[in-house]
Amino acid sequence: MDLDAYVGRHRGEWARLEELVRRAARPRRMPAAELDELVELYQKVATHLSVIRSRGPDPVLVDRLAGTVTRARSVVVGTREPGWRVAGRYVAVTFPAAVYARRGWVLATCAACLAVAVALGLWVAHSPAAHSGLLPPDEVRQLCHRDFARYYSENPASSFAAQVWTNNAWVAASAIASGALLGLPTLVVLLFNSVNLGIVGGYMASCGESSQFFTLILPHGMLELAVVFTAGAVGLRLGWSIIDPGPRRRVEALAAEGRAAVAISLGLAAALAVSGLIEAFVTPSSLPAGVRIGIGAFALAMFVGYIQIYGARAVAAGESGDLDRELSADLAPVS
Repeated sequence: MDLDAYVGRHRGEWARLEELVRRAARPRRMPAAELDELVELYQKVATHLSVIRSRGPDPVLVDRLAGTVTRARSVVVGTREPGWRVAGRYVAVTFPAAVYARRGWVLATCAACLAVAVALGLWVAHSPAAHSGLLPPDEVRQLCHRDFARYYSENPASSFAAQVWTNNAWVAASAIASGALLGLPTLVVLLFNSVNLGIVGGYMASCGESSQFFTLILPHGMLELAVVFTAGAVGLRLGWSIIDPGPRRRVEALAAEGRAAVAISLGLAAALAVSGLIEAFVTPSSLPAGVRIGIGAFALAMFVGYIQIYGARAVAAGESGDLDRELSADLAPVS
């Protein structure tokens, strides 16, 4: 695109919009025709800004137009919604819609990761070569009879919850952010978690401690693993948008997926806080195993149900989880 020619063709419209924005400070003195012109020019200039950003980036020009569009938007749509409404929309629409729209990737990622973990667990539990080749016998005994259970109770519950949440949130964020590198680091994160789960489970089964393994893993692990695998799915989808952007330009597809990924990462961090509390206060507690596992199953069911109900409703209404979607109505198809 010839940026100079584009600027020359539309400079007059930009100047006119700036003039109308200044006059709109006293809207009662503006004729109705000028108010209509202000709305029309705002839409056009917002589109011009989008075009310049994507095809001919010029920081000075972009900053100028962005300022003009922002001021015009405040005049056209009024002040921003209160913070509590923004937060409420995020919880009820943006986050669940973003996850639900990627449910195919989430389900496939969860199934693949669990398949890897189960296969490795069975291999370690039933293959003498694998059993003896990965860990020395004394470390296996220590893992089965002391370290695995001790991990959940050796630190104060409050500090352990914070530690677990920080670690899991970092893992989830890494899985999402590294998707921008074609998803390859995301695959490593997912594989590491699946392999670790499978090997530990296999060794616990080989020692006859399967019951202890599941009663300590399931209360928090059902929600925690679902969230981590969801983060991995989002990262993989982000990477795939570079490889196959579909009908969109590659940069536009990556930007849209990136914005949705940011929306998802915030919600997943909240879900991981819940699993962290369960891991710190429920998993090592003296509650019966059935009660502890039931609490974990309830937490997972609430998360899945929330995504299913609110996400399906939002997607049916045309939402995608894109944080920038509300600006799409401000763009008008102009040359």
